[in-house]
Formats: sequence, structure tokens, C-alpha cells
Amino acid sequence: MRHTSAIFGLVLSASSLSLLADTSQAQAPAAAPAVSVTVVAAERQDVSRSLDVVGRIEAQERVELRARVTGFLEAVLFEDGATVKAGDVLYHIEKDEFAAAVTQAEGTLQQDQAALKLAQVQLDRATALADRDTGTIARRDEAQAAADEAAGRITSDQAALARARINLGYTDITAPISGRIGRTAVTQGNVVGPDSGVLTTIVTQDPIYVTFPISQRVLRAYQVAGGDASAAASAAIDVKIAFSDGTTYDQSGTLDFIDVSVSRSTDTVIARAVMPNPDLVLRDGELITVTLSEKTPEEKIVIPQAALLSDRDGLYVFTVTDGKADRARVKTGPQHGTGVVIEDGLAEGDQVVIDGIEKLQPGVAVVAAPAGKS
Repeated sequence: MRHTSAIFGLVLSASSLSLLADTSQAQAPAAAPAVSVTVVAAERQDVSRSLDVVGRIEAQERVELRARVTGFLEAVLFEDGATVKAGDVLYHIEKDEFAAAVTQAEGTLQQDQAALKLAQVQLDRATALADRDTGTIARRDEAQAAADEAAGRITSDQAALARARINLGYTDITAPISGRIGRTAVTQGNVVGPDSGVLTTIVTQDPIYVTFPISQRVLRAYQVAGGDASAAASAAIDVKIAFSDGTTYDQSGTLDFIDVSVSRSTDTVIARAVMPNPDLVLRDGELITVTLSEKTPEEKIVIPQAALLSDRDGLYVFTVTDGKADRARVKTGPQHGTGVVIEDGLAEGDQVVIDGIEKLQPGVAVVAAPAGKS
């Protein structure tokens, strides 16, 4: 009886183990289905680094005209906004008073020249008498002093005459440079003088300067030295501008100068480019957007921006390797069109996931379809 019970127990235990094994196998989860994703191949493209900064248009030459003498303004000889040439007479100040001053100075000079001649004659006579012991040394010395004094007056008279002629010349206010002239601040019949302020302004327009600030970091990235921009830098960097309404100017400029000092408050330096302005579209003082770009592109890995993800450790993308998702940490560069430059972390040809990313974890099986194909 005991033997029979033992055998029955063994059979029951074996049956229980078999039943538990079958139940465990039945409850094991099925393998997760592969995730469908869309991929693009990381590819090398020609990339030119570019930078947008705010700048201003500046005339190469800018002159503020002022009156040098005081008098009535007889005539304004230009139209506001006209183009003038160097030497053109722009304003006439009444000349009569200044012409009279010249005449008076000439008369004073003539009188003192006659006085000098008389003093020289008297000196010669006193010297001859003194040499013959018929005159005194004191008389000769007095004659010498009188002649020297007369000569001094001649020098003063000549200076006064030159000053009078200069002032007479100042009654014609001329254009010192060629360019476009602004509106006049005074009109005919008013009294003008050194205290009247700026009468008008002349600026050159073609070519014209574009000035803008650049940070030291950007300068080092472009490897441009301070002072006069090197020929290599000028040849390597293209300068384009856009207006406030978003339209782009159709001419390109050349970088020609970088300031020698860095602003302590902004850590930037002022750079300058020369821009052609044949149609006189650009105006002195205008605010514009300056785009600096390299003329010679460099091959870089570029991927769509949609592929980029981030976490507390930085930026990453998912790639597909041997049918599984893999996380790749990346270092990005500048934007390039709708894509972004990858400086480090990817190789050419890597399959980068751009759609279906939200379902991915490292190691998950995927079914990858190239972008643009079903």
C-alpha cells in the first residue's frame, strides 16, 4: 500500500510539473513587432558658412558745409538733392564788405611800403654821416630802428591783406567733393556765419561703405586678422545686403577693413565692406542686414533638422544599423537650407531616422524605408 502511494505521488508530481511548464510557455509574451521608420542617408554637401548681422550704409566721403565768414546770403546756387562736382559754387555771401577790406589792406600796405622806403633813405644818410664823423651814432641807431619798425609793419600788412583776400574767397562756398547734396538749411537773404551751423551736406554714393559689428568668435572662425583686411580674406568672403522689407540687393561687396580695437562692452569689432552703388539705390545712414558667406564651399555632412533630438546630455539622432535603432550623439554646425551641418558623430552614408522617431529606443528592431519611397 505504501509502495502504491509513493508511485501515485511521483506520477502526480510529474504531471504538475508538466502542467506548469505548459502554462509558462503559454503565458510568455510574443516578440515586439519591428517599428516602421523613414530614413535618409547622411550625405556630404557643399556648405558655405554664413552670418547675418545688422549694419549701416555709410558714404565714403561726407562733408558738412558751413559758412566761414558772416554776411548776408545773396544766392543759393543748387537744387536740393542734386548731384554736384568738386569746385561748384553753392552759396554766394555778399562780397562788398569783404572786397572793401581787401582794398583797405592793400592801401595800408602801400603806405607802409612808402614809409619803409623813407626810413631806409634816412638810415643810409645817417650811416654815411656817422662814417664821416659828421653825424652821431645815436642818430644812426634811431634811423636803423625806424627802418626795422617799418619793415615789421610791412609784414603785418601783408598778413592782413592775405587774411582779407581769404575772407573774400570765403564768400563763395564751393563743393569740396563730388557727390549728392542734401537740402539747404538756409535761404537767400538770411545772415549766415560760423555760428549758423551746417548749411547743407554732400555725400559720395558710388561706391559706398557698409559697416557692421562682428564678434571676436566669428572673426576667429573666419580667420580674419585685424587692421586692413588681407587680400585672401577679401577674396574668401562674399558680402550681401538685404533691406528692411526683406528684399536683397543685387550687388555683392568686398570686405576691405576691420577695426584695430575691440569694444569692451560688446566684444565686437567694426568691419567695413565696399559695395557698388551704380544706380544710387543705397543711401547714407540706411539700416540693412549684412550677410557674410564664404565664396569657396566646404564639404560637410548634412541631415534634415527633423532628425535632431535632445536630452539632458545634448543632441542626438537615431540611426539604423543591422535592422536595429541606435542612438548617435552629434555635434551640430550652422543651418544649411532646411538641413543642419553635422560636425561630429555621423559618417557619410549613415541611415538617419527622420520619421517614426517617437517609437524608438536603442536596440529596437526597425523596418527602414528610404524617404520618398513607400
